[in-house]
Amino acid sequence: MLEKIKETADFLRSKVEGAMPEIAIILGTGLGPLSDHITDKQVIPYHDIPNFPESTVAGHSGNFIFGSLGGRRVIAMQGRFHYYEGYDMKTVTFPVRVFKALGVKTLFVSNAAGGMNKEFQVGDVMVITDHINLFPENPLRGKNYEELGPRFPAMTEPYDHRLVRLADAIASEKGLRLMHGVYVGTTGPTFETPAEYEYFRIIGGDAVGMSTVPEVIVAKHMSMEVFGISVITDLGGKDITDVPSHEEVQKAAVNAQPTVVALMKEMVARC
Repeated sequence: MLEKIKETADFLRSKVEGAMPEIAIILGTGLGPLSDHITDKQVIPYHDIPNFPESTVAGHSGNFIFGSLGGRRVIAMQGRFHYYEGYDMKTVTFPVRVFKALGVKTLFVSNAAGGMNKEFQVGDVMVITDHINLFPENPLRGKNYEELGPRFPAMTEPYDHRLVRLADAIASEKGLRLMHGVYVGTTGPTFETPAEYEYFRIIGGDAVGMSTVPEVIVAKHMSMEVFGISVITDLGGKDITDVPSHEEVQKAAVNAQPTVVALMKEMVARC
């Protein structure tokens, strides 16, 4: 793994002009258009990068984008890898390892999620304050490399409180509607049953999705700061009769773009 991380990082350094960014952004389903706001960008397709798989999901373009957002140098990952695509957890989280090798200190993660909090509406943006990991495999399972992080990393603060407070301050200034909540990570690819939504709500979840948790675990293993948001693209529970689809999820995520863009640009500029 260490050799692959180094090979990939060295390749990217050789292709990218200018200094390496200290901020990375993972763009989830339907959130790829945020990359349109990145200026002076250099795009590197995943299929050109050594040791990288390719995203197979609609709404995930499959590019690394280097450029500027909010006046800061960033790396944007336009499309992520999911456990449900058949990738193992080491592959799903490999890009985060590469980020760290390139010098990234702060990771922004975003996703589309189903909401079970009764206060949520479709199109809301939820700041992730914590998560519940229901994936059957932990990305740190197996040999631990002390060069990357400790054998037993603490997850006391998976989403940095400082960045959550910053998001709240920006939302107050700009009049943005921001919700807070706990994200439940599951394997997918099926959407949840009404009973599962109720179960996730009972155990403390506010939104559920099929990503993010593995990447955050690996980021915290390497002592990176993390800030996460979920766009609530559908609602679930025993009293909800709407049938979700991937197309509707993508549409709802795109409709939330003004809030996501305004928040992310200011977060990047100020962090």
